[in-house]
Amino acid sequence: MKVELAPRTSQTRKAGEETPPPSPSAAAASPPVEDAPLLPDAGVRRRPACRRFAERSGCFRREVGRAAAETFLLTRLTLILLRYLGIGYRWIRQFLALCCYTLLLMPGFIQVVYYYFFSSQVHRSVVYGDQPRNRLDLYMPTSTTGLKPVVAFVTGGAWIIGYKGWGALLGRRLAERGIIVACIDYRNFPQGTIGDMVEDVSQGIAFVCKNIASYGGDPSRIYLVGQSAGAHIAACALLNQAIRECGEGDTSSWSVSQLKAYFGISGGYNLLNLVDHFHRRGLYRSIFLSIMEGEESLQKFSPQVMIMQSSARSAVSLLPRIILFHGTSDYSIPSVESQAFIDALQQQGAKADLFLYEGKTHTDLFLQDPLRGGRDKMLEEIAGVIHSEDPDVSAQHLDVPVARRLVPEFMLKLAGKVSPF
Repeated sequence: MKVELAPRTSQTRKAGEETPPPSPSAAAASPPVEDAPLLPDAGVRRRPACRRFAERSGCFRREVGRAAAETFLLTRLTLILLRYLGIGYRWIRQFLALCCYTLLLMPGFIQVVYYYFFSSQVHRSVVYGDQPRNRLDLYMPTSTTGLKPVVAFVTGGAWIIGYKGWGALLGRRLAERGIIVACIDYRNFPQGTIGDMVEDVSQGIAFVCKNIASYGGDPSRIYLVGQSAGAHIAACALLNQAIRECGEGDTSSWSVSQLKAYFGISGGYNLLNLVDHFHRRGLYRSIFLSIMEGEESLQKFSPQVMIMQSSARSAVSLLPRIILFHGTSDYSIPSVESQAFIDALQQQGAKADLFLYEGKTHTDLFLQDPLRGGRDKMLEEIAGVIHSEDPDVSAQHLDVPVARRLVPEFMLKLAGKVSPF
């Protein structure tokens, strides 16, 4: 499914639609509010302070209206999803486990949520397309000197509960190391199927490639990162673009040559091997096949299968370096998924590496380890690769203060035991 962006010919926007932040040049061209003259309005002269109050009130009303619309949409989609799920003990058990897991990690989540909503380093809901949920969050380093490397991050969520805000902790940690992070949101099921998700992510990557320079990012140093379902979606978007470029030479939106590397965290890359596995864990076959647009589409959206097909093999040479991370105790998506994908890539001549973490589960690498504080091996590996082209910065990122603990150790261990992932 291809989504075309309609040209914006009008200066007015629909209620609740966000406006992307202006470019630095536009901001510089705007006169300071304090220097603005008194404003005539229906015969009444209002000072700038009054105008600022009116603007804030208008923004608040728009936020409330948007929140109400999204709540209504979420409720409707939840009812549709429940109709798909039906009454099944597996998904109910997993849902209850998720509630317990969330409560145990709540001390850390509260701190991350506070940072997400109140930090001046976070630019939320930048519009990148005209479809629902075509938004991304930007996490900015405190230093503004020089162009920064950029990570385009695609979060997981079993293709159903993904949300850009899930990347807040990763965004914060990488921003502390001088890296701009763009967390891309996308339509989840039942609002969209896998084709919509891949198209949304591809548009988000295109937006980052075309516009990140206006936010202080270096368009020649962009890295793609995906976690869990997000790793699968991002890999599909990357391979689809490589195949388009190889066959049609289509680089109108973005090019794989603009990406320095792809990092996949705890991803699944061969859906044919995962259907029954997910069914046993509560993601029932019927709903999974609905997400993936039918059993006949499983090969089409399996990166490992795609690169082995003769029509796609020549596209492998266009791919950037691929680095996968996986825990050996991951029961949601077994680590053999990453191992098999790496083997297939290397067989086709791609530059690919795999890092296995002994005893780590599906969420350890992305959640529990960062919440634990201290040195994060996977995060340091990602930052090390990103900064490897700049020796000065590469040395500086090792001097970042050790992250403080956000959740007590006993709660982390309990969360690991009840985790549904």
